[in-house]
Amino acid sequence: MITRILGDKIKEAAQKMPVVAVTGPRQSGKSTLVRQIFPTYTYSNLEDIEQRKFAKEDPKGYLKTIGARCIIDEVQYVPELLSYIQVTVDEHQQPGQYIISSSQNLLLMAQVSQSLAGRVGIFNLLPFSVEEIQHTPYALPEYEDYLLKGFYPRIYDRDLNPTDWLSDYIQTYVERDLRQLMNVGDLGAFRQFLEICAGRIGQLVNFSEMGSLIGVSYQTVKQWLSVLQTSFIIHLLRPYHQNYNKRIVKTPKLYFYDTGLACALLNLRSTEDINRHFAKGALFENFVINEVLKNHLHRNIHPGQYFWHASNSHEIDLLLHKGGRLLPIEIKSSRTLNPHFFDGLQYFQNLSGAAPEDSYLVYGGETQQQRSVATVLGWRNLGDIPL
Repeated sequence: MITRILGDKIKEAAQKMPVVAVTGPRQSGKSTLVRQIFPTYTYSNLEDIEQRKFAKEDPKGYLKTIGARCIIDEVQYVPELLSYIQVTVDEHQQPGQYIISSSQNLLLMAQVSQSLAGRVGIFNLLPFSVEEIQHTPYALPEYEDYLLKGFYPRIYDRDLNPTDWLSDYIQTYVERDLRQLMNVGDLGAFRQFLEICAGRIGQLVNFSEMGSLIGVSYQTVKQWLSVLQTSFIIHLLRPYHQNYNKRIVKTPKLYFYDTGLACALLNLRSTEDINRHFAKGALFENFVINEVLKNHLHRNIHPGQYFWHASNSHEIDLLLHKGGRLLPIEIKSSRTLNPHFFDGLQYFQNLSGAAPEDSYLVYGGETQQQRSVATVLGWRNLGDIPL
C-alpha cells in the first residue's frame, strides 16, 4: 500500500480538533486513508441509501447509533447533519469525535462555515503524487506514462487499464454528480463540454466561446464549470494582478486535477498518441502544476498559486507567492534544454525583482542544473521547489 503524505497531518489534527474533514475527488483514496488511520472508529457511508435515509429522517438517532468516535463518508449527501454534529461536539468538547469526508468541495465548505467554524480541521486529499509513487513498485519510467495513466489509486492498486477505468469514472461519477447538483437536460452536450475543457487545458477561460461550440448559454457554461470545480474535476489558476506598469491578463486558466482523466476525454489511449497530440505541452504543464499543488496540500499547506501573462506575450506558467517572495516557474515538456526557455524568467526578474535563486525551469528531462538565471529541475524533482 502506498503511504499517503497527508496521513500524519490528519492524525495530528484529530488530537486537537473535535471534527476533521477530508475532501477531494471521488476515488482519491479518502475512505481508505481515514479507515487506515482510525481503525477502531465506527464507519458509516452515506452513499448507502439506507444510511442516508436514516441520517436525513432521524439525525439525532443516527449520530447516537454510530457513536462518538466515527467516520462519516460522503457527508455532502446530508449536509444538515453538520448542525447536529456541532451540538454534539460542543456538548462533549472531545478531540477526534468525528471524521467526515466529502467528494464535493464548495458545498461542504458552505456548511462548515455555518455549522463547524472553529471546530473542524479541513484537509484536501488529491490522487497520488509522483513523490508518493516514485520509490514504490508502481513507479513509471517516463512522464508521458503518468500523463496517460493519471494518479487515481484504484488504477494502481488493481492494475487496471486507465483508459477504460477513467471512461467509466466519467459516466459513474462525473455525470452522476452533475445530475445531483443541477438539472441537466442534455448529458450529451455536457459530455461534449468536458471534451472541450480537456482540449483547452492551460488556456484562458472563455465562457462565450465554449458555449457557442455546443449551443449553450454563457450562464450554462459558467454553471457547469462551477460544478466541475465543486466536484474536484477541474481547477482554475488565477492570474497574478501586479501589473508592473504593463497590461496583464485578468482571466483564469483551466486545468484538470488529473491528466489521465483529460487524456481519456481526448481519446488518447497510448503514450504514442500523446507524443503526436497538439495538447502534449499543455498536459505536461497541467501535470507539473498539479504536482506542485499536491506537494503543498498533502502537507496541509495552501499555496498562493498564480500565472502571470503580460500583453506583450511574456508569460510565467506558475507563480508561487510565499510571504514577500515570488517564485516564478517556467514549464517546458521538451527533454532538451534550449536557451530561449529562460527568456520569460529573465524578463519577469527584471520587471519584478524576483531572485534567480527563487526561479525555476521545470522541463521534461532528468538533469538538475544551477544556472545564473534559474534552477533547472527535471520532472522527477519537483519536491525540490520550496514549500
